[in-house]
Amino acid sequence: MHHVDVSMEAEIYGANNKLADHNAEHFKEHGVRAFDLLGAIGSGKTSLVEKIVPELKSRGLVTCAIAGDVYGDDDFQRIVATGIEAYNANTGKECHLDAHLVHHALDHLKLEGKNICFIENVGNMVCPTDFKLGAEKRIVVISTTEGDDVVNKHPMMFRDCQIAVINKIDLAEAVGCNIERMISDIKRYNPEMIIIKTNLKKGEGVKEVADAILA
Repeated sequence: MHHVDVSMEAEIYGANNKLADHNAEHFKEHGVRAFDLLGAIGSGKTSLVEKIVPELKSRGLVTCAIAGDVYGDDDFQRIVATGIEAYNANTGKECHLDAHLVHHALDHLKLEGKNICFIENVGNMVCPTDFKLGAEKRIVVISTTEGDDVVNKHPMMFRDCQIAVINKIDLAEAVGCNIERMISDIKRYNPEMIIIKTNLKKGEGVKEVADAILA
């Protein structure tokens, strides 16, 4: 039988959440609204940042970002190409960002003069849910190419987020994905969740996502 040390697990989460609260205060002190982006590899998290930065700029808002990845700087390079300041946070063997890594990233980001900070988590639909980072809202990005059962397979992800972005809607028919089933599953696990359908390649739905995160 697999034995789990419950007290040790509680201690780890407790320490992380305490530091997450500290991060939240740090953002608040600088007048920055932070948003945690979660989702699988290839769902469209980085694409969302690429598309939403110009939208936010058109509204007079200055954005920065933390790019979380196990290794490499591919997403980081795409994000800085939009012209915003960002920090590349590699987790090594860890499958998620935690509050300590975000705290470290904030030592390297200049929050003065910024309005928005996106924290793009590692591409994973399981591990990140347990580790709060200090963000105001959590946004989960899923795509039709993951299959219309992706929500039902990861209920905790949707119970813990406030906004769901269903991306690659243009490919739904080609991959046999029933978007209505995805929406129904989301509402079953989180009736209050805001759901937005996007085709980020063409920028469809980006304005609606911006409206939702800023509401």
